[in-house]
Amino acid sequence: METTYYDHGTAADRWERARLFFDAKDYAGAARVLAGLVEEVPEQTGPRLLLARAYYHSAQLSRAEAELRAIVERDPVEHYARLMLGRTLERRSRHDEAARHLRIASALAGEFPAGEAE
Repeated sequence: METTYYDHGTAADRWERARLFFDAKDYAGAARVLAGLVEEVPEQTGPRLLLARAYYHSAQLSRAEAELRAIVERDPVEHYARLMLGRTLERRSRHDEAARHLRIASALAGEFPAGEAE
């Protein structure tokens, strides 16, 4: 099996490479590294969440949604994944569905509309 630059090295090497791509706003490059990493360690939230963010920023919204749903299914109180899922659904013009996830994300973060936190 031939390895490419994107899947070369240890998991820690690839994680660092993915973060460098992401920080440089090369979201497609980050996604290429992260997709293999997530396949290797599917139970870890960090790589999957960064993969979802890379997909979101590179307008691969159906892929972002799939990764975010996988996170929320495993960890329903992961508020940032809920927030990103809501934002992703908004960008896909699924506003009613998005609103539910955005409300849950706000509640998990302790943010309540004025007058409701008393």
